[in-house]
Amino acid sequence: MNTEQILKAGDIAKQVKTYIKPLIKTGIPLLEIAEKIESKIVELGGKPAFPCNLSINNIAAHYTPSHDDETLAHGLLKVDFGAHIDGWTADTAFSVDLENSETNKKLIEASKEALEAAGRTIKEGIATNKIGAEIEKAIESHGFSPIINLSGHEMKQYELHAGLTIPNYEDSRLAIIKKGLYAIEPFATTGSGRVRDGKLSGIYMLQNEKNVRSPIAREILEYIIEEYQTLPFCSRWLVKKFGTKALFGLKQLEDNGNLHHFPQLVETQDAIVSQAENTFLVEDGVMVTTE
Repeated sequence: MNTEQILKAGDIAKQVKTYIKPLIKTGIPLLEIAEKIESKIVELGGKPAFPCNLSINNIAAHYTPSHDDETLAHGLLKVDFGAHIDGWTADTAFSVDLENSETNKKLIEASKEALEAAGRTIKEGIATNKIGAEIEKAIESHGFSPIINLSGHEMKQYELHAGLTIPNYEDSRLAIIKKGLYAIEPFATTGSGRVRDGKLSGIYMLQNEKNVRSPIAREILEYIIEEYQTLPFCSRWLVKKFGTKALFGLKQLEDNGNLHHFPQLVETQDAIVSQAENTFLVEDGVMVTTE
């Protein structure tokens, strides 16, 4: 691990959170929020580790604005973004109530408290299900359910989801936390505590580099390999670089098996979801890099 780069990415994420929180208001285009976040990451010397996720109400994750998105911020908005330095990532998220709802506020408090409880628990040598138990207990104490088929994750260089997963409930696995970099992300909901696949998100990840016949698809593939490697990216970024012909190239790459296209993740009962997330560096002790 490159501790210096990990800490720099975390510092960038902290600064971006401080910058963006006062700017998020009801009625602001999601596209504007995403572009402000991603531009600020670059301005501060990093790169986005994945497309900024701006998921509203029952969408738990994987909503990023398209290049022509007209959706306005409302409801319970989850703001999930990451910064990386040479593939070493800081991943963080917070939720905002944009309709002055008591339920939203309580849900946000539940996921925040769950994250704090997990942060007090994580250390080298502990079983991941012990962290999950603390998350579950904190969320259920507010009368809500954790989303059990979403989890935190270990992160390695250019691998956003690597190795261990950290559950949001007390599962039966006994995986042990070792020295490493981990994102913990509790999701709380008024619903059943599961998500299903929704619409396609416009968020992709490179699966393989096999040849594709179309010249535009080949050009885009070469750019993806060079610019993103195995980190997620979105159609919006490629439209900005290549114009709308990028959408045609992406479809060809998807059909050719080069890309995985992530679906949006929607609560199974269409219930409202909150999220909180920080990145933890476990070495001789534990450091929260994004707070």
